[in-house]
Amino acid sequence: MKIEIPEVKKFAFEMVMPVRWGDMDAMGHVNNTVYFRYMETARIEWLSAIGAVPDPKGHGPVIVNAFCNFYKQLEYPADVLVKMYVSDPQRTTFETWCTLERVDQPGVISAAGGATTIWVDFQQQKAVDLPAGIRALVTP
Repeated sequence: MKIEIPEVKKFAFEMVMPVRWGDMDAMGHVNNTVYFRYMETARIEWLSAIGAVPDPKGHGPVIVNAFCNFYKQLEYPADVLVKMYVSDPQRTTFETWCTLERVDQPGVISAAGGATTIWVDFQQQKAVDLPAGIRALVTP
């Protein structure tokens, strides 16, 4: 199954991270699980930058599904540019999308993925309305 990143989305964040030797698997390329770690790192850095770090005693984001389409292998050594986008705010959820490309190959997408994020009350373990400030940030 291939899920496409939508045309209507809002650029939210970007960061560069190195491919580490330990990111590779026995086949000599970055293991598929590591792509999810790259996307997670960018998402957490963005949440931190907007002041929305999850608070176990309060409210915050939880990922309810995630996907990744793999187009071109990443290998060590390299630096990966992760660009993050947001879209589709609903009552309790919004979508995050990422593209991954080598810094030395601008515009060549190695992978693209995303996740549905739901806003929860951690103590009650239930979904709550997106805060107005978050809704404003994720509305294209």
